Amino acid sequence: MSHDELAMAQAAAWLARLGGSVAGEDGVEFDAWLEAAPQNRAAYRRAVLLWQEFDARAGDVLAELAPRGRQAPVRPFAARRASRLLWLAPAGGFALAAGLALAVLPPLMVPTTVTAYATGKGEHRHIALADGSAIDLDAETQVRVTLSRSERRVTLGDGQAIFDVAHDARRPFVVAAAGRIVRDLGTQFDVKARGGQLTVTVARGRVEVESVSSAAPERAIALAPGQRLAIDGAGVGQLSRVDPAETFSWRAGRLVYRAQPLAEVVADLNRQFVEQTEIADPELGKLPITGVVVLDNPRAVVARLSLMLPIKAIPSDKALILLRR
Repeated sequence: MSHDELAMAQAAAWLARLGGSVAGEDGVEFDAWLEAAPQNRAAYRRAVLLWQEFDARAGDVLAELAPRGRQAPVRPFAARRASRLLWLAPAGGFALAAGLALAVLPPLMVPTTVTAYATGKGEHRHIALADGSAIDLDAETQVRVTLSRSERRVTLGDGQAIFDVAHDARRPFVVAAAGRIVRDLGTQFDVKARGGQLTVTVARGRVEVESVSSAAPERAIALAPGQRLAIDGAGVGQLSRVDPAETFSWRAGRLVYRAQPLAEVVADLNRQFVEQTEIADPELGKLPITGVVVLDNPRAVVARLSLMLPIKAIPSDKALILLRR
């Protein structure tokens, strides 16, 4: 068996084992397998595509697998096509077919899975979902991922995440955050939910944002690449044009600010570093900052901030204290 054939057989086994989701210890082992050989990731993508092909022809495939004499009526062409799909792989093909056959069994055989992920202070995390989508979590972020045969749903608590979604018209991808639903139309976007406020920024494709409240229905707002919707705690939304690269820069260890208050910057820093920073005077927290903050270490960051603002830092036992200079 060649390396590619072995990778395909292993991909089919993972597809059957995970049932459409990556969770717990299985998720750790799956990530390790993806990184173990360069052909593994490509093999898994091929297996997922074949899964979808089988899913679209589930009736034909199941009829082909049924015992002789108990098959449902099947059109001859469909039966022959399902048979070709079932045996399309040579060596290692049986394992692949077994994994894909499992994928098209009735929903009870592929249960809905719910998996929670969280990051701590200063921690970023990349999550690869079995459907080919990916989620990047910022520091101090909590999400719950629910994968079923009819929908892919992420519930975002307090936090920020970038979603890179594999399009699947049969299984919508939605993000629930801050009392809103962000409905993906095949795209890459960032969602930030902090303190009851919501910001959605689109880099590629389109999304729709709508309220989950039936008492006060709102018209869904469609966002295109380069657009950001910011909704404050009172529910007032503002649509603007932005450079998505600035919003996504936190993933590379940089934060970009445009006339945003020092208090907001310090709140972001306190999520990224264990060593905390405090503002002694609330009025000081209103000072606006425009610039790029490189997240190397808190004292270096504060030193650079003091070049842009009339502030100075005094270390204490618990935190860096910011004072007016």
